Parts: sequence; C-alpha cells; structure tokens
Amino acid sequence: MTISIASPAQWRQTLSSHAVVIADFYADWCGPCKMIAPTFESLSTKYSKPNKIAFCKVDVDSQKDVAQQYGVRAMPTFLVLRNGSVVETIQGANPPALTAAVEKAVKLAGPGAGATFSGSGQRLGGSGVATRRTTAGRLVGWDLKGFLQAMVAFVGLYFYSFFSVSRGRAWIGRL
Repeated sequence: MTISIASPAQWRQTLSSHAVVIADFYADWCGPCKMIAPTFESLSTKYSKPNKIAFCKVDVDSQKDVAQQYGVRAMPTFLVLRNGSVVETIQGANPPALTAAVEKAVKLAGPGAGATFSGSGQRLGGSGVATRRTTAGRLVGWDLKGFLQAMVAFVGLYFYSFFSVSRGRAWIGRL
C-alpha cells in the first residue's frame, strides 16, 4: 500500500514509524514518473509491511519542503531511507534499478520483512480425508466417514450423468 504524503508532519511520522521507507519523489506533469508508477505500485503491493517497510509518493510541487530537504532536483527520484537516513538514491525511470534497490531495502528491514504470508494456510472445503499432521507437517491417517461420503457423491453423480445421457439419446433417437 502506497502512502501519499500530504504534509511534512505526515512525512516525519512515516519515517519514525517504519524501519525502511522507500519514497517516490514525482511530479504530475512528469512523463517518466507516470511510466514507472505501475512498477513502484507493484513493488509497494508486494513488499509493504506495517511498521517495517513503507512506500511513499511525494509530489514535489505540493511538498517542496520535503523535496528540498533531500535535494531532489530530477524526477522521478527514489530514496531508500533506513531509520530516517538515506541509504540509496535512484534518479530517473529505471525499473531494474528500482527493483534491485527495493529488494536490498527489504533485506535491510530485517527477517520476515519480505514474507507476504505467515503460517501454513488452510484448504478450502474442510478437512477432506486427512485427520492429523505429524510434527514434520505430513498428513497421517484417513477419515473413513469423509472417504465414504466422497464415494457416495461420486457414484451418485456418475449414475445421474449416465442416466441423463441415456435419456437424452433415447429422446434424440425418436426424432
């Protein structure tokens, strides 16, 4: 999720509440800024982490004080800040350089910062036939009731489709 910086106070608050901040200094009139915006948004969606990694967009025309603080003179300019200090600067619309800088920044944020999901996840449709897991996570045992229900459903659908097709063929034969 990308944060649009609306004030210097919001900028300071974002810097103080995240270990790593990746900022896109852009202008609405800038063509290269518009060209690289989808890449920045994609990286933001993939790597944003509350209190760890923040992606910010700073409009240099409306936030001149913030842009001047970092000496931004070219658009777009991307800054990677760790604990409020600039650790990397990328000038221009260069998707490979931006991606590499973001991946480096994710490592700076610490372990687990780049992980999108935690936990083992869940399957849809209930427990199925497995009843328990070993400490290694492998499935052990069978649920006989679930297996029988699945077999009854399969046989029922088989006969339903068989008789539906047979009845259809008989009706077509009368034409």
